[in-house]
Amino acid sequence: MILWIVLAALTAAVAAVLIMPFARGSKVALADRAGEVEVYRDQLSELDRDKAQGLINAEEAEYARAEIGRRLLAVAGEGEKQAAAPAKKYAIATAVVTLVPPAVGLCLYVMLGNPGIPDQPLEARLANPGNNIALLVAKAERHLAQNPNDGAGWDLLAPIYFRSMRLGDAEMAYRNAIRLLGPTPVRLAGLGETLVAESDGIVTEDARGAFQEAVKLDPDNPRSRFYVGLGYEQSGRAAEALAEFETIAKASTPDAPWMELVNQHIAKNGGTVAASPPAANAPGNPNQADIAAAQGMSQGDRQAMIRGMVDSLATKLKEDPNNLEGWLRLVRSYAVLGDKQKATDALKDGLKQFPSSGELVALANEIGLAVEGVQQ
Repeated sequence: MILWIVLAALTAAVAAVLIMPFARGSKVALADRAGEVEVYRDQLSELDRDKAQGLINAEEAEYARAEIGRRLLAVAGEGEKQAAAPAKKYAIATAVVTLVPPAVGLCLYVMLGNPGIPDQPLEARLANPGNNIALLVAKAERHLAQNPNDGAGWDLLAPIYFRSMRLGDAEMAYRNAIRLLGPTPVRLAGLGETLVAESDGIVTEDARGAFQEAVKLDPDNPRSRFYVGLGYEQSGRAAEALAEFETIAKASTPDAPWMELVNQHIAKNGGTVAASPPAANAPGNPNQADIAAAQGMSQGDRQAMIRGMVDSLATKLKEDPNNLEGWLRLVRSYAVLGDKQKATDALKDGLKQFPSSGELVALANEIGLAVEGVQQ
């Protein structure tokens, strides 16, 4: 109701501004004619004074009076006509300006709008944002500005902020969700990964603390435990790092997608990696026939064979990009071949598919690839 009152007031104000020139023109025309009438009346008074003083005889006085009277009547008649014309124009302009724009606007709204639809509650709009993520974020932010203690709202926004690389907002949202709803392995891991991304792949003390809390709540989560081990490794605490990576290896099957990366860190920290056959379903892995054929090849042929396997892996990842281990292997393979540009391109493609992958960020830092500017 308030909206309609405001719109009506604005319409009236605009109509008044548009009508004002017509009203002003009518008043100016009337003022001009009134001045001419007064001049002729003064002439009649002066004629009477001249007759009384004997300056003009009666016959000449009557002749002059008749002429002045004729002019006075002519001016008065023209004034009424000119006053009537602006008044008519003023009335028409008033009607057009006052009635036509609101009528046209109302007709357009009825034709193009939906005046009968009720307001949709905020919860329903948040639950059905369609494909407009920006709309979802804007509505959630507006809701949280009015309800800052809504933990569910912060929990909803935190991973969206992270995927959009709004890392400062993501950290705030994760901390608020943990404060209001309590810690969970997912929230703590999300906070830890946000802090790692903020520090360009370095597991800070704050980040490692979040991952350690996540491990306490969910000891079987290899992702959080991996970051704990990575944090120890980056701090030079090789023994503690090795213990974490070996724990992951013992709890995982040999064909787990993260085992290749875990084994690399076990070896890097002085541990012994148990030999295991490559995963049969992992793209790009050589089979026994490939290994046997490679043993009898020249160096150039062997390089060509490796290059072909890497290109085959890249092709398979384009067809089926939902393979984190495949992206890790592709990035590392290009780095080993000395093709830094393709390694960087593969890293970007992998991060687009797995935007919250700390393994890819850690691998990039390990082999010296820059991750700035990558849209995750």
